[in-house]
Amino acid sequence: MKYYDKLIFELSKPGRIGYSSTQKCLSEKAKSNKLSEVIPSQLLRNKSVELPEVSEVDVVRHYTNLSQMNFGVDTGFYPLGSCTMKYNPKINEEIASMPVFQNIHPLQPERTIKGVSEIYNQMDKSLAAITGMKQFTFLPCAGAHGELTGLMLIRSYHMSRGDFKRTKIIVPDSAHGTNPASAAVCGLEIVEVKSNAAGLVDVNDLRPLLTDEVAGIMMTNPNTLGLFERDIKEIATLVHEAGGLLYYDGANMNPLVGKVRPGDMGFDVMHLNLHKTFSTPHGGGGPGSGPVGVSEKLVPYLSTRVSAFNGNFAVILRAYTYILMLGRQNVKMVGPLATLNANYIKESLKDKYKLPIPSVCKHEFVFDGLINDGAHDDVHGATTLDVAKRLLDFGFHAPTIYFPLLFHQALMIEPTETESKETIDEFIKVMRVIADEAAESPAILHTAPHTAPITRPDETTAARNPILAYPLILS
Repeated sequence: MKYYDKLIFELSKPGRIGYSSTQKCLSEKAKSNKLSEVIPSQLLRNKSVELPEVSEVDVVRHYTNLSQMNFGVDTGFYPLGSCTMKYNPKINEEIASMPVFQNIHPLQPERTIKGVSEIYNQMDKSLAAITGMKQFTFLPCAGAHGELTGLMLIRSYHMSRGDFKRTKIIVPDSAHGTNPASAAVCGLEIVEVKSNAAGLVDVNDLRPLLTDEVAGIMMTNPNTLGLFERDIKEIATLVHEAGGLLYYDGANMNPLVGKVRPGDMGFDVMHLNLHKTFSTPHGGGGPGSGPVGVSEKLVPYLSTRVSAFNGNFAVILRAYTYILMLGRQNVKMVGPLATLNANYIKESLKDKYKLPIPSVCKHEFVFDGLINDGAHDDVHGATTLDVAKRLLDFGFHAPTIYFPLLFHQALMIEPTETESKETIDEFIKVMRVIADEAAESPAILHTAPHTAPITRPDETTAARNPILAYPLILS
């Protein structure tokens, strides 16, 4: 371990000082050292805070080093399936950091933020044009929050018509995990519909599920396998004839932007991940924005309050900047380029990795492990996890692994439209190198990564018994 790979507490030495506040920084009460006169006694500590004692240069080097250890889309290729981790144009950040936007507050008088209101209005129109929905609400703060909001709208619609028995929601077996989770939170019973051999919703399996208890169906199109649901119009007709509604999970909207609209497919309500599809940085739990759009008949139900304020204005502003930057013509290039990149990688690697469904994909696709993994079982051969770990040695982030659950060794790859052919060719070359290593000497993969500060921790223990605080032993 390098010196600055240590935690800030491990760098601590008694007596070292990085910064000393002057008397000028303190109020008169604070200068008297009577903290109880400044801070309520119940909020005061019983003992001194145990902070590390380090110099300023140690602090700077430590946190700069940590930032360089963190993998991000600005430092390397991030082919994370179903998350659209694409490059974020820096003009987004320039606009979002303008003082006129940074210094607003949700409680200030509405007459002082007419410009902000106009941005929401224009964003509503833009998203409606892109998706085929009638109107959007910006209250949801993230994608899963948008799912919950959309399902609440569906329930409100049925209940307003006195149709109280519609308490079931149909979810494909290939769905994102948030779909059944959001439905459960909304008090709906989940009914699973199977996929057919082509990886699409099995219409024959769907028909008997469409009873008068069904509130609707949640779908992602293209689905989690990156395949376009070719029977979507028939599915929409069947669900509507049964009295249900169609919910569109917008997580996979990236390949359709400017080309295909969920509203035209027959969807009644949807959410978008502005922090994915429209290029705002995301990860680590935020920031996010999951606006929900509805067809005309659901507009009266958009008043559902799921947040105190319109969610995450800075994220919405970045997405609006992105849409304006591309314009009506260039936005149509997003989907085709993402689709081209994904199919190029798929076809270039299918002789090394198992391709369970050979169809033309959209923005992402799924391998099912290696064709020749050095053995016939997961214990001695190279697994999908091994491939993911080994990629780090070559400077690439791993794709999504072991999802969707339809395949035992799933490896989901999504290159997005922002990556150049040179980057993609290098990724293909590395994936082929790893496949050859797996066939010839899988032990190399078992111990990967070899160049990272942390190599192969016990991930089960780390997940179930995490160490979330440093054990302080300061003098």
